[in-house]
Amino acid sequence: MLNNIDQILAQDNFSKQDIVCLLSADETDRRKIYEKALETKAKYVGKKVYFRGLIEFSNICAKNCLYCGIRAGNSNVHRYEVAESEVIEAAMFAYENKYGSIVIQSGERSDKVFTSTITNLLKKIKELTKGELGITLSLGEQSENTYKEWFEAGAHRYLMRIEVSNKELYEKLHPVDERHSFEKRMESLELLRKVGFQVGTGVMIGLPFQTLEDLADDLLFFKKFDIDMVGMGPFIEHEDTPLYQYKADLIPKLDRFNLSLKMVAILRIIMKDINIAATTAMQALDPLGREKSLKVGANIIMPNLTPIKYRNDYLLYEDKPCTDEDASECRNCLEARIKIAGDEIGYGEWGDSKHFANRK
Repeated sequence: MLNNIDQILAQDNFSKQDIVCLLSADETDRRKIYEKALETKAKYVGKKVYFRGLIEFSNICAKNCLYCGIRAGNSNVHRYEVAESEVIEAAMFAYENKYGSIVIQSGERSDKVFTSTITNLLKKIKELTKGELGITLSLGEQSENTYKEWFEAGAHRYLMRIEVSNKELYEKLHPVDERHSFEKRMESLELLRKVGFQVGTGVMIGLPFQTLEDLADDLLFFKKFDIDMVGMGPFIEHEDTPLYQYKADLIPKLDRFNLSLKMVAILRIIMKDINIAATTAMQALDPLGREKSLKVGANIIMPNLTPIKYRNDYLLYEDKPCTDEDASECRNCLEARIKIAGDEIGYGEWGDSKHFANRK
């Protein structure tokens, strides 16, 4: 086993022990990892950062995950669903401002009313934007037929976060029942690939009970599954959840943030040509969190297009940033952040995963 950071970074293949060593790196060695990640990003995906205008369609959720602020069991949440006209308006803002793509995200539901609503929205958005606006969905576990219906209606990327790849840990973070099955989650990722989507996933970093070995396994899982895109960030507790009782046991927020940066950087080094998001949760822990993510390998950023009146009801975790900026303010802010990070924006481009294209 190598324990010299320079030797590890000089390799093409990384063992679990190598990754644990990288995740344990101190401040000096951390800089070497970040430099390698930035060099890898420039070589394999370039300096362009792609926008994904985020529409948080609904906080109505059938699931009861123990860490999530919009879990079905949280009676303190004011539930909402964005009106069709407002979704179309947000999508048209993205189109007219050359964002290239949007993401439609929601609490997990699979009832027919919900799935049909999404299908109709996809068709209308595609028609109004002449098929030019890329669409990513993040709407949880569905049947193969529903995935096919949405793919045929115009969505072409799908993000399904596993949150943790360790089954035992997964079952500590979710009720153990049919609705929260680890196997079903994995099966859904397989179905998305089968249907033809570019498939994304992600994990939370700094969870209770989580070890560096678990995080190394998460990165190896992304590699083994041959994932196209990843969105991951620090775990941030929410007081209306069962997991809040472990607040005192969590590693400090600064450590969670730095560990998340290392995860982004190591993933870029391991999976050179995938898309990696600079997630909002990074900014929740550091005012420059998203810029710092871009500087260590991320190449996707998600300006929030959800109408402001709904934003405070889509709180998956505490201290979520950008809940009071309108779409124009958010765009201007992110443009400045991307320039500060030394990147440029790929206006009007889908910015599809090069990894997906290279696999084909």
